[in-house]
Amino acid sequence: MGPETNLDYDPHAFPPFAVTVDIVVMTIIENDLRVLLIRRAEPPFRDWWALPGGFVRPDEDLDTAAVRELGEETSISEEAGHLEQFGTYGHPDRDPRMRVVSVGYWAIIPDLPNPRGGSDAAYAELVPVAELESGRIRLAFDHDRIITDAIEEARSSLEDTTIATRFCPSEFTITDLRRVYDTVWGSEVDPGNFQRKVKKTSGFLEPVNQTTRSGEKGGRPAALWTKGSAEKLSPPLARPSLN
Repeated sequence: MGPETNLDYDPHAFPPFAVTVDIVVMTIIENDLRVLLIRRAEPPFRDWWALPGGFVRPDEDLDTAAVRELGEETSISEEAGHLEQFGTYGHPDRDPRMRVVSVGYWAIIPDLPNPRGGSDAAYAELVPVAELESGRIRLAFDHDRIITDAIEEARSSLEDTTIATRFCPSEFTITDLRRVYDTVWGSEVDPGNFQRKVKKTSGFLEPVNQTTRSGEKGGRPAALWTKGSAEKLSPPLARPSLN
């Protein structure tokens, strides 16, 4: 037996609203934290910068909609990075078209290929976070808030999880990993302390028994590592003060 049906229920007695997904894709290029944005090709906010995303179709769940919209608007496939929900946004006036609730997703993708605009995106570009945080770029809807929340989520997660390894290729040096922390946190991590902490943290890294080529990064060959089995860091890494 299915759920009991209330014959007096009238769905038209309730105000309609739509659900969208907005995706914050982060990557590091030349020690620069960047976020993937699109230039909107359609109103509202035509020609404004915005996050890739769009309306959830009646026959799909949220995760499916996020993967589809990212692929349609930027040509980035599901295989490129794992999308995770991080927030929900439902201010009554956030979208001039109608009442819209948006679910925020984020992904970290190393070596992100050049995005290509598509669907209702005129083109796509990887924009430095520093430019967004300066306020010089106007964003559509409430996407400035969504991006701010996603970046802080990433910065906080670096303290007590192993997500920093997602910014790295499959094999990397400890120096490569430390530069991720420097870039995302916007402050320099002490190299000696960092190396001791990551090596002592169980499951953070696993050696691959190989080194970089001599002189490849300037100096002696460095040991290569890969992500370990741990998802959480205990004890956490302390974020340096910006004072």
